[in-house]
Amino acid sequence: MRQIDGFIAALVVLALALALAWFRAEEVVLTGATRIVDGDTLVVAGRRVRLSGMDAPEMDQVCLREGHDYRCGIVAREALVELLAGREPSCAIKGRDRYGRDLGRCSVAGVDLGADLVRRGLAVAYGGYADEERAARSAGAGLWAGSFTRPDEWRRTHPHEHVR
Repeated sequence: MRQIDGFIAALVVLALALALAWFRAEEVVLTGATRIVDGDTLVVAGRRVRLSGMDAPEMDQVCLREGHDYRCGIVAREALVELLAGREPSCAIKGRDRYGRDLGRCSVAGVDLGADLVRRGLAVAYGGYADEERAARSAGAGLWAGSFTRPDEWRRTHPHEHVR
């Protein structure tokens, strides 16, 4: 019985190693003409790319700062437009999300777009960039200067008010 358990454990380890190798082999780097959809989605070389590791407010989302409402989703999108400044990003694609978008980390001129947006408080960490979010929160930057609903929660409570 112990031999069978050991054999099964070895098969599981082998399967995990093969899966990891397959995911690494599947990484694709995209560059090309870019259109910005919102604060965390780009179309690069005709492919829709969702920035991984972070989540920006939705385009219709409203946040509060200094007693006034502001369109925080539009602010995040405008910041991404400024970061790119007409330049083409390089996006390392690692899989797809449940909506069929490519998931990737994109950079331009050595700047990681997701990290920069989270560090400036214009997006929140979502599976990555925890250090950048802590820094933004400590500095009271962007979203952290007022009050807001995290984008994933906002989407749950406003299911028909945004487009993916």
